[in-house]
Amino acid sequence: MELLIDSMGAAGDGVAQAAGGPVFLPQTLPGERVRARLSGKRAEVEAWLEESPARVAPPCRHFPACGGCVLQHWAPDPYAEWKRSRLVEALSRAGFPDAPVAPLVTTPRNSRQRADLGLERLPDGRVQIGFHQRGTTALVPMQECHVLQPALVALLGPLAETLRHVEGLRRLGSAVINMLTSGPDILLRTDAPLSMPDRRQLAAFATAQRIPRIAWGGKGGPAEVAAQLGPVRHLLSGAEVVPAPGAFLQASPEGEAAIIAALLEGLPRKLPGRAAIADLYAGLGTLSFPLAARARVTAFEAVPEAVAALGTAAGKAGLRVKAVRRDLDRQPLAGPELREFAAVVLDPPYAGAAEQTALLARAGVPSILYVSCNPVALARDAKPLKAAGYRVTTAVPVDQFLWSPHLEAVVAFTR
Repeated sequence: MELLIDSMGAAGDGVAQAAGGPVFLPQTLPGERVRARLSGKRAEVEAWLEESPARVAPPCRHFPACGGCVLQHWAPDPYAEWKRSRLVEALSRAGFPDAPVAPLVTTPRNSRQRADLGLERLPDGRVQIGFHQRGTTALVPMQECHVLQPALVALLGPLAETLRHVEGLRRLGSAVINMLTSGPDILLRTDAPLSMPDRRQLAAFATAQRIPRIAWGGKGGPAEVAAQLGPVRHLLSGAEVVPAPGAFLQASPEGEAAIIAALLEGLPRKLPGRAAIADLYAGLGTLSFPLAARARVTAFEAVPEAVAALGTAAGKAGLRVKAVRRDLDRQPLAGPELREFAAVVLDPPYAGAAEQTALLARAGVPSILYVSCNPVALARDAKPLKAAGYRVTTAVPVDQFLWSPHLEAVVAFTR
């Protein structure tokens, strides 16, 4: 049937109206008319009858098969406005229809410093490395990428050749690569243990590619060092951190800088002389360290390796940061515990922090800064803040994941 695309859905698919309700069509854009074959709520385009003037040629040969990017075919200006509109809509659903949402901060191409990749051994023994196809477990062998840092992409060919000779990878595995200040840091997970020859292969690869550390773990198990040729370090706002293998980093240095700038801008201009700030879901201290320039910081984090790394780095740098291990999903801060804080910063996981945000609203914390990676969770979590009398003072959308439907944002709420 013929369909007219009237809007863009949250997952980056065009949306058309059919007799049974909305239909989602990948790789389409608002204003386009297509002939499509329907299958429930989704449809496969058979032909474009009328294309949008905002359609552009995708730069990557792997588009649209690779699930890493779904919007390379959209011109930059309407793409940026759509992403900004996602934050506008989220805050409106939460009760803040007039929130002052800034223009989208877009990170540049080839800037992502972290990759979570799939590994697959083929019947002929070769190993493929790449992102998964959208909605499937099938890998797209990566030959180029316009999102990752070039130095990271350059490692993939030599790594695939090395893994061809690693017996511990029988069929499927994964690789997390973080581009640290000290160089690439790799965590491999395979479906069989590493042998001593495997470890020698990885050590030779690390030497050839100047990689300080390669760690290994089984599926879901703890990581251990498989090869280490030098110290591992990463600078966060001038503080030197030693991350655990596979540690969470912000997607790009530029995105990290944009989040920090928005965070500091959203803090109250004047804080009381003995003010303290709570940093919830603090990770390695990405936000804790710059916040310490404004006030004392108590950083709460559940992962023990991250807490240890944060505390050690803060101590060496002489920063006013105290690291506390606490699982905020199981034991959120509440009531009297919040009274000492003039501001609370929270950077929760994708699912958000509904219980914690409700407790912050109930406690009447003067300033709350929410760093969101999911507009849907943000809309839900911000509702109790509206009910408690908070207003939005700043809201900055950040496009850390270029050409994807994902959006980060920093929103400052003041009571």
